[in-house]
Amino acid sequence: MIRALNTAATGMYAQQLFIDNIAHNLANVNTTGFKRVRMEFQDLIYQTLRSSGNTQELGQILPVELQVGHGVRPAASQKSFAQGNTNPTGNPLDLAIEGDGFFQVTHPDGTIKYTRDGSFKVSPDGALVNSEGYPMEPSITVPADATSITITRDGTVSVMLVGEVEPTTVGQLEMVRFVNPAGLLNEGQNLYAETASSGPPIVANPGDEGLGTLAQGYLENSNVQIVEEMVAMITAQRAYEVSSKAIKTADDMLGIANHLKR
Repeated sequence: MIRALNTAATGMYAQQLFIDNIAHNLANVNTTGFKRVRMEFQDLIYQTLRSSGNTQELGQILPVELQVGHGVRPAASQKSFAQGNTNPTGNPLDLAIEGDGFFQVTHPDGTIKYTRDGSFKVSPDGALVNSEGYPMEPSITVPADATSITITRDGTVSVMLVGEVEPTTVGQLEMVRFVNPAGLLNEGQNLYAETASSGPPIVANPGDEGLGTLAQGYLENSNVQIVEEMVAMITAQRAYEVSSKAIKTADDMLGIANHLKR
């Protein structure tokens, strides 16, 4: 019965963490480029009370073993990089990635961060930056006298200058992909950081080396499915409730045993 108390407690903790993760997904349902996270769990170590294959006194061999598990533990938080729906914005500086890949931005500490959020702006000095002011990598500068900007599906950036009849190319946008994007580290602000698990970035132009292409004037929505999260929330709530009832039942049984009289 003591084992049941501890085992059920691990179940309650696991479902609490599951609900925390669901709440995080739902909170970011309107976050541009957000990728939902799925919790993964593993069963804990087992106590073997009787091993299979042992020979009994009369010569018979036990076909199965007798084991008791000790509950569950959180094992991983798996990011899903499934494509989110694209939403037209009409803003020429908004970019959606159709397929695999990440934009690169330079963090103030000098490191390169990665993002699916393509809502870029023009800084006072003409550089393309994200919402936090981090410049795009490689740096692309829009001339002050530019009247319009065009970004093709392969990342070529061109502008129309005052008095000109032909567009002028001002840069080439590059993207990266990873062998294991699920290994990237979430850093908040819609940014990811490279880790040993993700592998090094593979840099190329959009459309090359397995990278997706760009859609100007669009943004990628979150890939969170509200209905799926609501169903998962109900499941987690019921599992939490059942685990709490297991604790209550074990406590009642302990109470009965404590009050036994001859």
